[in-house]
Amino acid sequence: MLELAGIIILGILAQWFAWKLKIPAILPLILIGLFVGPISTLFSEDGNKWIEPLWNGEIGLFPEERLFNFVSLSIALILFEGGLTLKKEEIKSVGPVIYKLITLGSFITLITAGVAAHYIIGLNWSLSLLFSALIIVTGPTVITPILRNLAIKKDISTILKWEGILIDPIGALVAVLVYEFISVGSDHGMRYTQDTLIEFGKIIIIGFSIGFTSAYAFSMALKQKMIPHYLLNAIVLALVLGVFVLADLFAHESGLLAVVIMGMVLGNKNIDALKEVLYFKETISILLISILFILLSANIDISDLELILNWRSFVLFMIVILIVRPLGVFASTKNSNLKINEKIFISWVGPRGIVAAGIASLFGIKLTMQGVENANYITPLVFMIVLGTVLLNATTARLFARLTKVLLKTSEGILIIGASLPARLIATYLKENGRRVALIDSNLNHIASAKKDNLEAIKCDIYSDDLMENIELNDIGYLMALTGSNTINKYAIDKLGPYFGEEGALRLISSTEMLDPSNNPKNVLFSQTDDFINISKVVRDYPNINEAEITSKEQYLDLLKSINNELKAVPLFIKNNQNKIQIIPSKSEQLSIESGNKLMYLGKKLDFKFD
Repeated sequence: MLELAGIIILGILAQWFAWKLKIPAILPLILIGLFVGPISTLFSEDGNKWIEPLWNGEIGLFPEERLFNFVSLSIALILFEGGLTLKKEEIKSVGPVIYKLITLGSFITLITAGVAAHYIIGLNWSLSLLFSALIIVTGPTVITPILRNLAIKKDISTILKWEGILIDPIGALVAVLVYEFISVGSDHGMRYTQDTLIEFGKIIIIGFSIGFTSAYAFSMALKQKMIPHYLLNAIVLALVLGVFVLADLFAHESGLLAVVIMGMVLGNKNIDALKEVLYFKETISILLISILFILLSANIDISDLELILNWRSFVLFMIVILIVRPLGVFASTKNSNLKINEKIFISWVGPRGIVAAGIASLFGIKLTMQGVENANYITPLVFMIVLGTVLLNATTARLFARLTKVLLKTSEGILIIGASLPARLIATYLKENGRRVALIDSNLNHIASAKKDNLEAIKCDIYSDDLMENIELNDIGYLMALTGSNTINKYAIDKLGPYFGEEGALRLISSTEMLDPSNNPKNVLFSQTDDFINISKVVRDYPNINEAEITSKEQYLDLLKSINNELKAVPLFIKNNQNKIQIIPSKSEQLSIESGNKLMYLGKKLDFKFD
């Protein structure tokens, strides 16, 4: 009981520390598992592991088959959740570079890493291809923490983010197919005869048919409202486990394929209830991953680690890092708009993730039990690639970004909270003047209108943590809160300012604050007399942004005074002599103003006359 409770507690603590330190969770999980497992035998009094997953007659948590069953069911649930995230429209909508990375790049990894494993480690071709299939997967859970604090171009962040999201289920599917082919071959003495191919075809047919049938049956049940809301998540959990076991009964080892297919099919059904299912599955996956990777790491023996403590494993690791990944990236980005330095950075950042490690452990254990020669190499080799790439990228990504000159010197992007008409008008002007602008709003109509205006818009609730996880916003340095709610504006500045307001975080003044000019806050946008209501009226009557030439600091202050006295105009920005736009805070007397600068203002075009 102590060991079981300890695994859960250590797993959740590892997840918390990973969140706190902004590192991939798989890193502390595997390290803890290795420490309480094989490493603990080096200094324990009786030479036993502190946590022994397999029951050996005296100590251990699970009888042999029970551990494998637990791992199999856990991996099935994790792969189902991964399948839910793969959507056809997302693959169609991503750029050609991302599409090639998950197709051509995956194929290159499969072949080149397989050749390397065969000739360097000495694995047979089947196991070599299984190893290479397992290391196809990167995954968002390892990419996101590494890139979260790097201010790099949006194009690079987008490529790495979507590669990780889309390649997860694809890599898992390839690995499952390769494993099942090997498994069938092992049943026939590794002789791939006609009977072997027929058995493999049976696995494919059963896995695909049960996966598709179950997905469509469940989606029909949801559409017909045959499942009460309070039972939805429980039924999904039971369904995944049931499909896995059912497929395995019809064709041994087809269960994983069935749940991956079911997840992919359901993920592409336009059913609102599935969003809640996905949130639930994410929670289950976090718990299972926390337990699973401590168990799997602890299950590795010192003898397994000794298998990879040699120059051959090191050479294989370096080939994966310096040859296999760059080959896939450069082939996939040929004829793209990416520069050489950007391709090199993408080639460097390719950490392997949770799916690779989890499936490798399961397949390694099962193939070893089946007596497949050298199958005991699979788990430690994949763990080496996972740990090595995560450690390498987590410690060197910033340095490498600086060396390849993809790290932005300043974060010039602007995040606008709210996508109402005034926000869209201001965003359009900023975009036309060369600034990256992203709008966020929870109002679907506002988001749709922004996208219709060719603006980058994200549907998001600022009270959730999703926005801080969005690595595509890493180049954002300015925050402008432009909603009609002062509560939301203040919350946005307080919560999101530290993440997206490095260069400045400003909000609109509220109607209440305008009544007390002596206590106006410092972080107010544009002016002390223009709240959301007034700006909306100005935009409704005069939806234009005008320019006024500035000749001196004194004249600039006179311009501001004239605009603020005019009910149909609002000061917005200063454009300097290098055409760089500077956002005007309400207390702008200390701004550096030079002759030749221009003042941008919203509303009625004014005829300025000064004494």
